[in-house]
This record gives sequence, C-alpha cells and structure tokens, in this order.
Amino acid sequence: MAEGRGVSAEACVGQVVLPGDVLCLPTHPDEDGERLRLGASPAPPTRLLCGPGLRRCDAGLLVTKCGLLRHRQAGGGAYWVDSQQKRYVPIKGDHAIGIVTAKAGDVFKLDVGGSEQASLSYLAFEGATKRNRPNVQVGDLIYGQFVVANKDMEPEMVCIDSSGRSSGMGIIGQDGFLFKVSLGLIRKLLAPKSEIIQELSQLYPFEMVLGMNGRIWVKARTVQQTLIIVNILEACEYMTAEQRKQAFAKLSGN
Repeated sequence: MAEGRGVSAEACVGQVVLPGDVLCLPTHPDEDGERLRLGASPAPPTRLLCGPGLRRCDAGLLVTKCGLLRHRQAGGGAYWVDSQQKRYVPIKGDHAIGIVTAKAGDVFKLDVGGSEQASLSYLAFEGATKRNRPNVQVGDLIYGQFVVANKDMEPEMVCIDSSGRSSGMGIIGQDGFLFKVSLGLIRKLLAPKSEIIQELSQLYPFEMVLGMNGRIWVKARTVQQTLIIVNILEACEYMTAEQRKQAFAKLSGN
C-alpha cells in the first residue's frame, strides 16, 4: 500500500493504493547519455499512458480511486487502478452499449449508464446521409464509441471509425439478452485470450457484445442456452478459476 507521498509507482504495482496517494514515475537516465552506446542513435521518447483511477500532477501520478495498481510495459507503458465499481464514467475512446431514450431533431439520446445521457448524430452511421437516415427507434440498443467525454461537455458517441466504417458498431439485433455486470468483469472478458470467453465458446455457439460501461448483450441458438450463458457470466465474477472449470465441466457433461 502506498501510505505516503512520493512512493515509486513501480514498487506499488500489484498493491492496494488509496485516493490521495502520489506515485513517482521512474526517471530515464538515457536522457543524460549515460547508457547510450557509441554509434547508436537514441531511441525516441515513449509516451506513458495514465489510465482510469489516476491523474497527472507535478509530482507524478495522483490516485483518485481505491484499488490495485496495474502496469503494462507494451506501447510505452501504462498505469491504471483496477477496482471493483459499477458506476461508469464515460472515457474518450471507450466502446459502450447505449439504449435510445429519445429523438431530439437530428440527434439521438442514449442512456449509457453514466451521470448524463450521451448524444448520437444520425450522420454518425456508416453510409448515413440526409436522405438515407438510419432506422433507429426508441428502445434500440446501440454499440458505439465515445469521441467526446469530459466533465464539462455532454458525452458524444459515433458508430463509425476514423475511416468511416462501422467496424462492428451500430444497431444491435432485436433478439438477445442485455444485462449488466461490474466494470472489473468487463475488463477480464476484454483481455486478450480471456479464459472465460475461450471456455464459453467450447460450450455453446453464441454472439456477444461487450460494452465498457458494464453492459453485455448475448444471443445463443435458443433462449435456454442464452440464459445459461448469462448466469455463467454473472457467476464468474465471484468464482475462482477452479470453480469455474468445474462448472463448465458439469454443463458440458449435460
């Protein structure tokens, strides 16, 4: 636990940090040329990412939520706080599942589970024009990405990427089951080579949409299979790896 101010961030990785703790970032001696080899060009400076639960300050990183400090080396490095929370705060670049609550002129209002609703323009769909408008009705499920998300502005979502392609975003099918889980479970499911997803794929064929706002949409061949997958995902949050494997083995035997 980081109990004082000015604790090294590397020393706190995997430990519990509390709001108000200040984490010092590692220095780079390469800038002084101490570790540069003769004839070798210096490596370009990498950008350290500050993830959820942390905020940059003069001394380094300021912890804003309680949880376990995590670190990733790839891509220049990133620090974030892994915590169990259900309230979602929109973050730019996050993919989320929203529920259409109203049509306001050329803008749709979406419930994304945050403190306020997000806006979605009818032109933010692939191939949408003033004449060719998307068929979006109140109550539809939308899978999109946040392009504007800060405390001073209304969140704004789009269903296209930088190339104008949908890339899997848009209106989600009418069938299926939508439910909500904690944000920590969503991050586990979205992790590369997630064991839970791999074990589920061996049980039943299904379709799944994961939103960073804690919402999951699932559709299997039958209603019974869909409900089984939903119950398994909800239980995985409180099960160990061994208990999960036993549950999967029991279901596959049936």
